[in-house]
Amino acid sequence: MTVFDFISLFGGLALFLYGMRIMGDGLKSQSTGTMKRVMGHMTGNPLLSFILGMLVTALIQSSTATIVLTAGLVSAGVLTLHQSLGIILGANVGTTITAQIIRLLDIDGGTSILRLFKPSTLAPIAAIVGILFIMVIKVKNAGTIGTIAMGFGILFTGLLNMTSAVAPLSSSESFANLFVTLGNQPILGFLAGAGVAFLIQSSSASVGILQALSVTGQLSLGSIYAILLGIYLGDCVTTSLVCGLSSSADSKRTGIVHVMFNIAGMLLIFVVLTILRAATGLLDNIWSSPITSGGIANTHTIFKLGTALLLLPVCGIFEKLSHRVIKDAPPSEKEARLSSQLALLDPALYSSCALALESARKTISTMADLSHDGVDAALDVLASYDASTISEINANEDIIDSLADHTSQYLVGLFPRIKSPHFNDTLNFYLKCISEFERIGDYAVNLTENATELKEKKIAFSDYAKNELAVICEALNEVMDYARAAFADDDIAAARRIEPVEEVIDNLVAAMRENHLQRLKDGTCSAIQGIIFSDILINAERISDQCSNIGIYALSEHDPEIAQNQHIYKQNLHRGTSEEYNALYSERQKYYMEKFKVSL
Repeated sequence: MTVFDFISLFGGLALFLYGMRIMGDGLKSQSTGTMKRVMGHMTGNPLLSFILGMLVTALIQSSTATIVLTAGLVSAGVLTLHQSLGIILGANVGTTITAQIIRLLDIDGGTSILRLFKPSTLAPIAAIVGILFIMVIKVKNAGTIGTIAMGFGILFTGLLNMTSAVAPLSSSESFANLFVTLGNQPILGFLAGAGVAFLIQSSSASVGILQALSVTGQLSLGSIYAILLGIYLGDCVTTSLVCGLSSSADSKRTGIVHVMFNIAGMLLIFVVLTILRAATGLLDNIWSSPITSGGIANTHTIFKLGTALLLLPVCGIFEKLSHRVIKDAPPSEKEARLSSQLALLDPALYSSCALALESARKTISTMADLSHDGVDAALDVLASYDASTISEINANEDIIDSLADHTSQYLVGLFPRIKSPHFNDTLNFYLKCISEFERIGDYAVNLTENATELKEKKIAFSDYAKNELAVICEALNEVMDYARAAFADDDIAAARRIEPVEEVIDNLVAAMRENHLQRLKDGTCSAIQGIIFSDILINAERISDQCSNIGIYALSEHDPEIAQNQHIYKQNLHRGTSEEYNALYSERQKYYMEKFKVSL
């Protein structure tokens, strides 16, 4: 081979890989959503999973893509690890379809219809169809269809280039000796196959290179079987590495199972071939005979299909082994705390409504604590930015959301079993408070976003603005203390103190907005500072509003008149009809307004 032949060989390989890539991308862009829905409805039947994996991989021409998609569904909890086993084995078989397509090179002469299936004819036809759909035909998904067709044409053009480039090797004695060596030294062949498959990250392309080389007439079953086994290992290493990047233990196990299947398959093939040669002599006639592209495709398919069918009945063993290789990580503090709280929501307690409601009250009280802690920490971050504190706030918010979802579902499940009006009122009270505490947690996250924006844009508030924020932070902490006590401790006195402080917070927010507008006019604060400051005030006001709702709900639990006219009750308080409210309001108004004046 001359240097120009090598250029043609690697140029053909580049076209082959690129054609396979864009054809596969086109197919996946139209099929991924459907595949997820179909795979998500899989049962635990390994045979059905096997057929699905085979069909999906035959469609998208990539076992790696199928297995990575499967690992993603396992990580998301859509599929179990057990359900993925058959899909992985099916993917190993489905990837052989590419080799069967490439064998069309073997078609020689014959009728005009047969000649249509030769790559030398299919390549230009596919390219013509592809460019027409991309540039001329304007129908739905025309671009995708054109991309798939162009990929098909480029793939076969590259294959033809590779075949043409290696044609001179058919008469090369050194090339013949190379494959004789590989046939006599299976370990070298195995390493060569593994290295090529790992480098180009495609078993289909690696087998395609072998099929292109078969035109030389120097390949035989004896010289290629070890290369094929190496290709199987090299291809699955990439998949296992990708799956290993997942945080899910079962997703990592999916990649490990793929490696185990391929190793077990390689050992089975090696043992069977050794027995057939040594004990029966069945392979003597074909072991050293030249093998064609079609013969390589058939060998590849038989190897993959045979091992898959042998391993399918015992695939559960590989699932158990994967658990030994990938241990479940010890639960984090967040997971442990969530788990301990969710354990309280035991459906067995449905037989006693009082016990079931008490369990729900404990989880909602935890939400109250976490939402209070989140806001308190977020206010600190506004004063002094700390990324680790923000991470803790986000982790708290995840727990709050999980508790809200599970507790709501638990109470909905309890609802049909409740006969007492009192228990029914309590359940409704709990559902309302779940929503309020969850929103407070959301506003805590909003405040961290305000702090992050200040940090990223390198903005600092004026000392006046900082002092004002310190006053409203103290008021927010007070009102949240009352809200938490009103629910968790059933403290009616605390519930009555919420509304006066909430009204004072509204007054503070109004005064702070006025002051900030004046600072904007004076030029002591910029427009962007004003926007962020205003956003912080909105979040503070909404937090106090949620606390106000909790207070009203708590009072309604003890006073039927308030329960029937919550809105009117609140309006009457603001009109000054309650001496208790008026006294509390005046006290807190005087306290915070004096602090506010000092801060100016």
